[in-house]
Amino acid sequence: MKDIIIKSPLFLGSFDNYKKCPSSKLREYAFIGRSNVGKSSLINMLCQKKGLAKVSGTPGKTKLLNLFNVDEQFILTDLPGYGFARASKADKEKWQKFILDYLINRENLHCLFILIDVRLEPQKIDLEFIDWVGIQGIPFVLVFTKGDKVGKTEQQSSIARFKRAMLKTWDELPPVFATSSETKEGRSDLLKFMLESLKTV
Repeated sequence: MKDIIIKSPLFLGSFDNYKKCPSSKLREYAFIGRSNVGKSSLINMLCQKKGLAKVSGTPGKTKLLNLFNVDEQFILTDLPGYGFARASKADKEKWQKFILDYLINRENLHCLFILIDVRLEPQKIDLEFIDWVGIQGIPFVLVFTKGDKVGKTEQQSSIARFKRAMLKTWDELPPVFATSSETKEGRSDLLKFMLESLKTV
């Protein structure tokens, strides 16, 4: 597949409320997942710009809505991770509220990318969040990260296990992508999906 070139990705800012996010006619693709699942690294890989999104080895580092304009075609939103055990109860409640407010009320949100660490067994917190997203009617896809950390067979087995876990409560499965920020696996597929879905109403 021909590589898709991103020319001028631009950091728009960090916001603690969806109402403070800049108004735009561009559609938004938001990235969410458990803390340390690799959201920022994936955004940097997609945009081919190291350091665009701040990467940290410390889980829970992203605490705001971080928005990036991608070549005036669409916006990527880096959401705080969920499931960060060391955060205080007050911080967890605060983050949860503004994340859910964004997901439910942000009119620009076109699709939610739910990131799953391919090395792990299906996690209850991921499955419960996916069920909530489904109840809210938010369009989403699954993005399995860190594919370079496991062999191809193990990667495929892990994704199959997660699908089976989802099928206990879902009749149909969303689109699924396998990625690696290190090897750039899945980059063209994800960007092609975004560009193609922009053509839909």
